[in-house]
Amino acid sequence: MRCVPEEPEFGEGQLAEKAVWTALKDSLPDDCILAHSVHIRDGRSEYEIDLLVLWPNVGMAAIEVKGGQVSIDNGQWYQSDRNTKRKIKSPVAQSQGSLHALKKWLEDQLGSPISSRCAYLVSLPYTAVPAGWTMAGCARTLILDQTDNKSPADLVRHAIETEGGGAAPLAPAFLERIIHKLGGNLDTAVVPSTTSQEDEAAQDHLTERQSVLLQATRSLPRIRFTGGAGSGKTWLAVEKARMLSKEGKRVGLFCYNKGLGQYLQDRVETWRRQAKPVFTGEFHEYVRGLGVPDGSGQDYFDVEMPRLLKELAAGMAPHERLDAVVVDEAQDFAPLWWDALLACTTDPAAGEVYAFMDDRQDVYQRWGGATADLTNGPMATLVPIHIDDNLRNTVKIAETFKPFAGEYFKPRGSTGLPVRFVDCPTEDALEVAGDCVEALIDEGWANNQIALLTTKDRHPIHLDYFERGATEEYWRDFHANEGEFYGHVLGFKGLERSVVVLCVNGFKDMGRAREQLYVGLSRARSLLVVVGDSGLLEEAGGRELKLALSRSQAWNPMLEDG
Repeated sequence: MRCVPEEPEFGEGQLAEKAVWTALKDSLPDDCILAHSVHIRDGRSEYEIDLLVLWPNVGMAAIEVKGGQVSIDNGQWYQSDRNTKRKIKSPVAQSQGSLHALKKWLEDQLGSPISSRCAYLVSLPYTAVPAGWTMAGCARTLILDQTDNKSPADLVRHAIETEGGGAAPLAPAFLERIIHKLGGNLDTAVVPSTTSQEDEAAQDHLTERQSVLLQATRSLPRIRFTGGAGSGKTWLAVEKARMLSKEGKRVGLFCYNKGLGQYLQDRVETWRRQAKPVFTGEFHEYVRGLGVPDGSGQDYFDVEMPRLLKELAAGMAPHERLDAVVVDEAQDFAPLWWDALLACTTDPAAGEVYAFMDDRQDVYQRWGGATADLTNGPMATLVPIHIDDNLRNTVKIAETFKPFAGEYFKPRGSTGLPVRFVDCPTEDALEVAGDCVEALIDEGWANNQIALLTTKDRHPIHLDYFERGATEEYWRDFHANEGEFYGHVLGFKGLERSVVVLCVNGFKDMGRAREQLYVGLSRARSLLVVVGDSGLLEEAGGRELKLALSRSQAWNPMLEDG
């Protein structure tokens, strides 16, 4: 027999319902449906059927159950226990009203009138009712007393067939349509794309708790916040810029790469004008905005551009200068940028400077590590605040890149899904990574949850944007969050997606491979898929990465497709 729900929970006040439920379950045929506590809403009125029987080729019965000792005096119903006797509504009227509401609701839901036989009954499992008892509007056959409750199935059928309204038996096909509506079935299969949302909401909550660091250090005007991947540095940088701007200060919120710059701009876009930084985005866009001539080549960006900015800053009016500077991914700033940027502030020597950095993510390595030199570099005089907790990633993901993150690195997220590893030749990695994306979408991940990141050559979709010179369009499409994203680890610093397929398709410079792997492995929030040659990964990431990947789940996306 099918029961709805399969195992009802009966509270202390529902022992009578439990007794009748058990008796019906033991005596009804196997093809019947027995439902408990069916709620119906009819306009503003609410009804509840204690027990509902759907009997194929017979009909329906709504049963109102009353425990204790039930009596009637001059038309008034009473219910008594050991201590009290109280008035109650007519259970016959209750059952009748509930059945009427159910029929009306089913007709609305199914789009056809209910012609099947339907009966309303009252069960009094602890009350004796004489066989000859009757009252207006209620035949004795509609009452199940303590004796009838021992084997009630035949009596329920008799009531449906002799007292029930309707002209036809309940067709089995129509019963199935009814039970589908009553069950309110909601697919509860474990779909990783949705279950990951709870983990990521918890990650966001943990990140927001990091604001205590900003409150605890608010009296310090020059700080470098140093933390590993996923420690909430970007969130803290944005929040610090907001706090300073609300104080009426002219704030610049800076970064190095375009993708992160667009993300920061999107974050502040909805803020009130008074709470916005006066500039948000890439450092060189700030310089261009001040009128410094544009140029090209690495020497221009690293040397000539900051020199020109410093010359321009000498003639800046006080109202044009910045009161505070906030830099995210500060390890990416060229050494000369710092001097030039601070020259644009109201107090270059002692003004407010807040740098958020991870010295282990110096993936560009164009300045011989000078920026990340915390002894003699441009950030050496800033007060160090260390952020050790990883909040963005699940523990499974964080443990994969833990060898790169330092001894104080502490994963704080949920356990999460196993990391997947697809071992394949380097020359096949790009094609296999594409298969992974398709397989993940087939699993139920939304395409806008997925990013495919390469370590050497660009994916063809990424390459198309690059060759068309459509950089602005490329990042606008990413931040619109409408589809899967194809990028390179170098351009994805500071960014994230729920799922990252890290395509290790080689390295242009093995000296930078370790840092690139660190960035790529740490971009996923809920699921990380690593695609590449195990030998190359060990060469680039060391034996610790090899050990971490040995604990991952070996995966073949082609088998998923098949």
